[in-house]
Amino acid sequence: MPTTREVAPGPGSITRVGVVGAGRMGAGIAEVCARAHVDVLVWESTRDLAEAGRSRILSSLDRGVSSGKITRRERDQAALRLRFTTDLGDFVDRQLVIEAIVEDEAAKTAVFRELDRVVTDPEAVLASNTSSIPIMKLGSCTARPERVIGMHFFNPVPVLPLVELVSTLETGRSVRERAEAFAEQVLGKQVVHSADRSGAVVNALLVPYLLSAIRMAESGFATPEDIDKAMVLGCAHPMGPLSLADLVGLDTIKAIAESMYTEFREPLYAPPPLLLRMVEAGRLGEKSGHGFYRYDIPRATVRATR
Repeated sequence: MPTTREVAPGPGSITRVGVVGAGRMGAGIAEVCARAHVDVLVWESTRDLAEAGRSRILSSLDRGVSSGKITRRERDQAALRLRFTTDLGDFVDRQLVIEAIVEDEAAKTAVFRELDRVVTDPEAVLASNTSSIPIMKLGSCTARPERVIGMHFFNPVPVLPLVELVSTLETGRSVRERAEAFAEQVLGKQVVHSADRSGAVVNALLVPYLLSAIRMAESGFATPEDIDKAMVLGCAHPMGPLSLADLVGLDTIKAIAESMYTEFREPLYAPPPLLLRMVEAGRLGEKSGHGFYRYDIPRATVRATR
């Protein structure tokens, strides 16, 4: 797990962050920010969802203590830096806001319109954790698209060290530099830069691979277990593609594939019928307890020991 460290604030440094959404990704982003000695305000649409997000973050911090990754004192200090709200208007003083809600363009644009209205500091950075939606679509619904950028984290956020920074044709240089400095110097992440294209770098390469594995299972060419075992043992991948799809969420894979297909019209990006039917049936992977595998009882991830 990457370590975070306290950095002495400098001119233009970011010390107040807002996170929109407290699901798996939003909670992870909020956690790493709080552990990095940043004041964190998390928004959710209802008090119940906010409380669920708080529990998600505290549980993750507790696991960090149990595994020896952080101390009990560090856990308690991080928890004190977290606050929750159901009013985006409370983000008025935030220097960086990271949106991490459902992968839906209409929902995200609505959030960015509201953030553009309430976050009045012209130097504040408005970022999206979107996996696939072009950032310009989000920036164009604001009055100041130059302060909008993509900051794509990876699940689980406290563990994986990468952040993709996605700049649009309008993203200001200072915005890109502040976002990069925050990710690297404050959060201790590593950064790669991408042009504003659906899927950025990682998903543009990863999603076609996952979709190919789904098509292989759909055709009956091989079972999910054998597909995963082949890629783990034959290619030294830490996890098979169908296990990985379940971990990411089949609904998320579907949304990314649809966005990439809309932009590029490449048949390889089109979601297979099996994926569509599984999402319609509510078989979303680990989050729902059933995807290509069942998760109602503990199951070891498909790794080299299988």
